[in-house]
Amino acid sequence: MKVQLHITPRDALIDVPRAISVEGVLPNTEVTLRTQTLRAKQVIWQSEAVFLANATGSIDLQQDAPLRGSYQGVEAMGLIFSQTPTQEGSAVFPEDVTQPLITVVSVYAKGVLLAEGELIQRFAHDDVERIEVREDGLVGTIFKPKHKGSYPAVIVLNGSGGGINEPRAALYAAHGYIAFALAYFKAPGLSDYISNTPLEYFVKGIDWLREHYKPRHNFVALSGQSRGGELVLLLGSLFPDKVSAIIAFVPGAVVHSAQNAADPKLGREGYAWLLNGKPIPHVWENNKTATWVPFDEGDPPHRHELAVRTALADKDAVARARIRVEHCRCPILLISAEDDGAWPSQWYSQMVMDTLRAHHYPYIYRWSHHLQAGHTIVFPYLPTTQLVHKHPVSQRLSTQGGTMLANAHANEQAWKDVQQFLFDSTGYYPTL
Repeated sequence: MKVQLHITPRDALIDVPRAISVEGVLPNTEVTLRTQTLRAKQVIWQSEAVFLANATGSIDLQQDAPLRGSYQGVEAMGLIFSQTPTQEGSAVFPEDVTQPLITVVSVYAKGVLLAEGELIQRFAHDDVERIEVREDGLVGTIFKPKHKGSYPAVIVLNGSGGGINEPRAALYAAHGYIAFALAYFKAPGLSDYISNTPLEYFVKGIDWLREHYKPRHNFVALSGQSRGGELVLLLGSLFPDKVSAIIAFVPGAVVHSAQNAADPKLGREGYAWLLNGKPIPHVWENNKTATWVPFDEGDPPHRHELAVRTALADKDAVARARIRVEHCRCPILLISAEDDGAWPSQWYSQMVMDTLRAHHYPYIYRWSHHLQAGHTIVFPYLPTTQLVHKHPVSQRLSTQGGTMLANAHANEQAWKDVQQFLFDSTGYYPTL
């Protein structure tokens, strides 16, 4: 019998799990499965695992754990999330998210190639169009369904790395949303730093999206990661009439200083946000306990969260900088990580939940918490092996926390929770 490699589905959105199996190999023999994710015909990410074929000469990754290799245990997508880069600093995402990630899966026994196939992961399909936005001072990218119709909208905001978060916006659009990846620094025509970012910019973005794309029932959710998670809670509290729902990935519950994304001339204890030209007070301001020593000293990689916790020991400073989430008037989803190396998103999420509960918050509010996971919760199914991160602005090397397996599971479950939350918030499941 000819050796056959089955990948089902072979070509689908990135958040679709695949069934990978092999049949026709010699029974009870060791078989190696290797992956190589290619870009411009060069290997960027790779993994390997050795399995023992059963008595019928088959291997099924949904049922079988490897004997050894890049991951352990029964994990249907273990070959993908356990990939490591061939060169340090290799990006997971392609520069053009309209192009798929193509992974070659190879089957070997005793060094001989027996079968090979492609696993294709797409951020969006052909029914989604991409539109660059450079209008009215706004910088970003719209992804939207090509079909005529009325769709809810989501604005996607990045964290302290800045830039335009096209991968997440593309995936939202692939599920039937109008998604606006809105940059606010470190993008063409904008500042290179988060320092002194005017909040009116985001109000303009919300209004512009409503005016130009007429979302279904005027629904515009805000989805933010890290500093973006802090930002979406802050915007919801200050402009409650503008925001239809909040999705806060690993958020802050207090306003922070510019930190690692600061303009060096202003310093990391300078302001991040302005409103009506005036700075929004942050937790580091007039703080009696805050110190950067736990982050700055010692051997890299450093853990930023340790320094943030020193600031949180000043209860008066925390109270002054607290985001008034009780002023929001929309559903809220919090996504946190137990081992967050950037800042204590679990503590922050608990703080938000306690506040909403104490104020008898009348809207949906949920908490998606992930044990042993780190700061980089994104979406399935991506490599989760890069636990140490060089900050795009400060270039400081730090750990994001978590483990490969916990981060992979968090990516999968958090994205399910996001989709359910949006369905419950809109009453509409707009999958194309």
